[in-house]
Amino acid sequence: MLTPQRYFELVPPTVDMTIRSELYHTNEFNFAVAVILSAQATDKKVNEVTPSLFRVAPTPQRMLELGIDGLKEHIKVISFFNNKAKNIIALAERLVAENMTDTFPDKYHNRDVLMKLPGIGQKTANVVCNVLWHAPNIGVDTHVFRNAHRYGWVDDADNTPEKVESKLIKIIPKKYHPIVNHVMVLHGRYTCKALRPACDKCPVAKWCPAPDKRA
Repeated sequence: MLTPQRYFELVPPTVDMTIRSELYHTNEFNFAVAVILSAQATDKKVNEVTPSLFRVAPTPQRMLELGIDGLKEHIKVISFFNNKAKNIIALAERLVAENMTDTFPDKYHNRDVLMKLPGIGQKTANVVCNVLWHAPNIGVDTHVFRNAHRYGWVDDADNTPEKVESKLIKIIPKKYHPIVNHVMVLHGRYTCKALRPACDKCPVAKWCPAPDKRA
């Protein structure tokens, strides 16, 4: 049986714990933008567009100066770029109104408060709080969602990221909460992949309940 305790004892040494996220960013504002862009898009694809975008629009004010059409031109290869551009511009407008430069005021270091901002949903808020401020929030992306089911930690009724998050919070020891997203994302991206998982390199493969290790 692959328990959360066993997983988080054995897997962290096999992933890069020196980085907080593989999404390219240089400040808090553009990390939030990168997370918004990453919804239903790979980090690799997002990282193809953000370096040039953040050179011209590193702050909320500069993002507003770029404008929605200029932003769309930078992110047009990202899925749902039209809607994401609207959300990012709305976020920039709100933050400029609060005189924010590239760092979120302390009041936003809280998931529920952060979610009041345009374009910031629960998953985005969890990831931003966890990566930037080491909060014990669990962001459920495609890797976390898939492997939580693969390991039998959640069941078929847990069919939304919110339900999976709620279950993981209960079954994973609290001391591991700050690293759940980071560890499960990197392990899911490079080892316990959706297709052709590298079970021979996985430190917990022998306890994995997936019948053929590819379920």
